[in-house]
Amino acid sequence: MPHISPLYLQIGTTVGTLVLALMTIFIRLKASHRPVTIKKILIPPMGMATGFLMFVAPAVRIPLWWALIAFLVGWFLFSYPLIRSTKFEVSGGQVFAQRSKSFIIILFALLAVRMLLHQVIEEYVSIPQTGALFFILAFGMILRWRIFMLRQYRKYAPAALESVSDPLNPAE
Repeated sequence: MPHISPLYLQIGTTVGTLVLALMTIFIRLKASHRPVTIKKILIPPMGMATGFLMFVAPAVRIPLWWALIAFLVGWFLFSYPLIRSTKFEVSGGQVFAQRSKSFIIILFALLAVRMLLHQVIEEYVSIPQTGALFFILAFGMILRWRIFMLRQYRKYAPAALESVSDPLNPAE
């Protein structure tokens, strides 16, 4: 098997991360035109949870306390801007995520911070372990954000149902 230079791996990872970030922004912008559902809130963290299978490979394993710190950084620090920029509104009897002008800026800022941290951490641990740490950080961020979204959705869902007139009772 040919040896690939770490520089090429780093460039490939950086480009891949940027492409994924742009795809995320595009998907989020398109999603703001569609109603929010519980399923749409829960599927991303559930799908992402399958990534924990990476820890089957010994090269990816990290100490439990590293994983806990990464998760808590994602949970408390990285999720906060996403939570602050997520708002819902009721329209036509359905719940929609309001389009936030700051959302794109927040995603790029989080990406920049993540990439800077990646450079620092990569000097102390292997590339697979760095990937594991940032996966756990991202999972903590997404999980908290989606729990927040679920709670907000449940607050708005009754209002959405009330905003739909009852066809059987036109007096309302």
